[in-house]
Amino acid sequence: MKKLRVLLTVSVLAASIAGALQWSRAQTSAHVQPGDNSSGQGGQKPATEATIAVNAATLQSMPPVDREVEADIQHGFVASIPDAETTAADGHVVYSLKGYEFLGAPDAPATVNPSLWVQAQKSMSNGLFKVTDGFYQVRGLDLTNMTIIEGQTGLIIVDCNLATEVSHAALELYYQHRPRKPVVAVFYNHSHVDHFAGIRGIVDEADVKSGKVQIIAPAGFMQTAVAENVMAGNAMSRRAEYQFGTTLPRSAQGQIDLGGAKALSNGTITLIAPTRELTQPIESVTIDGVEIVNMLAPGTEAPAEFIHYFPQFKVLDTGELALPTQHQLLTLRGATVRDGLAWSKYLNEALHTFAPNAEVLVGQHGWPVFGHTRVVNYLSKQRDMYKWLHDQSLRLVNKGYKPVEIAEYMRAHVPASLASEAFTHGFYGSVQRNAKAVYQQYMGWYDSDPANLDALNNIDYGKKFVAYGGGADAVLAHARADFANGEYRWVAQAMSHLIYAEPSNQAARDLAADALEQLGYQAESAVERNSYLAAAMEHRSGGKKLASPLRTASPDMLKALTIENIFDYLGVRLKASEVEGKHIVLNWNFTDIGESGKHYVLNLENSALTYVADDRADNADATLTLTRATLNAILAEQVSPVEAVFKGDLKIDGSKLAVYGVLGSLDKFSPDFELVGPNVPAQ
Repeated sequence: MKKLRVLLTVSVLAASIAGALQWSRAQTSAHVQPGDNSSGQGGQKPATEATIAVNAATLQSMPPVDREVEADIQHGFVASIPDAETTAADGHVVYSLKGYEFLGAPDAPATVNPSLWVQAQKSMSNGLFKVTDGFYQVRGLDLTNMTIIEGQTGLIIVDCNLATEVSHAALELYYQHRPRKPVVAVFYNHSHVDHFAGIRGIVDEADVKSGKVQIIAPAGFMQTAVAENVMAGNAMSRRAEYQFGTTLPRSAQGQIDLGGAKALSNGTITLIAPTRELTQPIESVTIDGVEIVNMLAPGTEAPAEFIHYFPQFKVLDTGELALPTQHQLLTLRGATVRDGLAWSKYLNEALHTFAPNAEVLVGQHGWPVFGHTRVVNYLSKQRDMYKWLHDQSLRLVNKGYKPVEIAEYMRAHVPASLASEAFTHGFYGSVQRNAKAVYQQYMGWYDSDPANLDALNNIDYGKKFVAYGGGADAVLAHARADFANGEYRWVAQAMSHLIYAEPSNQAARDLAADALEQLGYQAESAVERNSYLAAAMEHRSGGKKLASPLRTASPDMLKALTIENIFDYLGVRLKASEVEGKHIVLNWNFTDIGESGKHYVLNLENSALTYVADDRADNADATLTLTRATLNAILAEQVSPVEAVFKGDLKIDGSKLAVYGVLGSLDKFSPDFELVGPNVPAQ
């Protein structure tokens, strides 16, 4: 196959804009009967006249094509692999760009926001790229870029993708065109799983333990990686199915992009703990002859994150703090709120500390920016975007505005100087969501209206809503009329209340799906589009969840946790109602751990699990003796505690009932809980 170059050219992008002008006038829509679940693959329907009008208006306000951005995307292309495809040892496809061929059409279809369409075309670029002499990136082979820096004897890598299979393929692509130097150091840019989970695809843990390979991360990396990917990992993984559209078909009526990347890989998630965490605000390290200046940026895109500057290459790597899209201050998958003020301050510091000498800016998603003047403009606008979001949202908070009121105002008043740059548009985050995030950061969930202080739960609220509306049939009739008028936001809200009141009311689910679908077709944010369309798909299937492989709490992830991390996680899994009134004390002895960290006391009391390290209790109900490997197997459900005792891997001195009383009261988290309707109450 002919080598894959970047899939877009300036002429295609220009045609996308110019041709779309004709599209907006010529598009026609089949008449959509609201609630009629009969058209399109999987029930998908065409864009309505209202959606066509909204997208046509968007087209008129889009920034013009930037030819320099197209040059940035193509700059330094070396080679790629067919369809950017990686397969696992068992033959299943881990990642591929197959299915996105429809993005080759220059004109945005009626079912896609035209601004998002152009962004989705840009992110089809893939392969190995030379940024400058000795500095390379592999982009578009997974959600995250792999940055490769050539040292005197080995390679320094920033981020290693989401899956081991992809990271191995990315490094092999590099080796096909560059000398096969060993990896001597890996930087985890931050604590999100797509930046570290492919680690075993590029290094051997034995080399890490022997000191041949360093793994460097920002301060607090392990704690925050555990919190996001394990402690709340089940909920985040499920919600991420909506954000990333993992269950949607790749089509003009389905998933087209993630805002700055294409899709998630479906491979092996791993973790090797860092050998060093950097703790100084700005800390320079020299590895294999390469100086790397690292600036911590905690509380921004991740609780543990940093920026890297490479003086000898004049390259600034902003990680995820400056990307070709507005980022999320609060993710749809769920996370702690990100501090927009701190975000702007770190970008300002990078602008004044590193940018004066920088000629290139790279990120761990998206494409680079080349040229000193353009780097400064890019950083300045990104800085000011987050500062504007923070300051103006907070100004409205202080004027008494509620979250929804703030969101409506903010998206109607984006400064023209920011709106004119494509890289500040909300292809990933969005102004209305980020404004609400600022409110939540400072004020919390409560909007100060006492009517909302102890509001009814969704089920009871839904029943009252339906009763006040004159019954389900009357509510549906009103909603169908509003749908015909293009009032999709309200119809989606109204049907949500009806669905909570009557979960099996398929007419309500079908109408909700129709409204959400049109909102998805209009959305500029890829993750909002994915969420709307995924919810529509589930409504049309009666609330049935479709299988998705996205699970971050993998056996290898659990293996990398500390004992303290594990005991914290056990506390999260404890079914408190089953241990009410019990007081159990367990000594834990690990035979394959050094004296420090070998002994723990686990205490169950008042329906809560607590622990003390490096201690033993004389009054313990039982003492457990085991290896860390046995504990890993139990946590991964590869063996039960009873089986471990039978095999001799777990020795219990004292009351076995006490041990089973704790370990037998741990909850299992289903990965397919309901997102758009009521769940069974927790036990």
